[in-house]
Amino acid sequence: MAKTPKPLPALEWLQPRMKLVRSLSLLSFVALAVLIVTWNLAFADLHGARVGVVLAIQLVPLALLAPGMLMGSPRAHAWLCFVVNLYFIQGVLAAIDPARALYGWLEAVISALLFCTALLYTRWCFQYQRKLAGEGN
Repeated sequence: MAKTPKPLPALEWLQPRMKLVRSLSLLSFVALAVLIVTWNLAFADLHGARVGVVLAIQLVPLALLAPGMLMGSPRAHAWLCFVVNLYFIQGVLAAIDPARALYGWLEAVISALLFCTALLYTRWCFQYQRKLAGEGN
């Protein structure tokens, strides 16, 4: 038995949702970067490690995806869904430590929001592109 494909949503339905989740994903992306920088510069006890090295290690994955995020690339948003899991794990591990609990919870919540919004943007953007190409009419 052939499975009938699910119809694609209308363009009028997709457009405002894409704009909203893209805005939320960019806001979450910037908030995560600002949180990491602020924590490491002002509050983190690095036990003698160089702040620049720690920031470089933590921000390189985000910096690699930043151009695609700013351009609105759905592929960059899809890759971000994989990368942001590292920050979520780091946040959960930090939340266990009472000295870093606030930072950990903020990082986990922001990265979860970033994951959800990037995933929705990716899905809706590809549906939008398929609909523009004439599929599902």
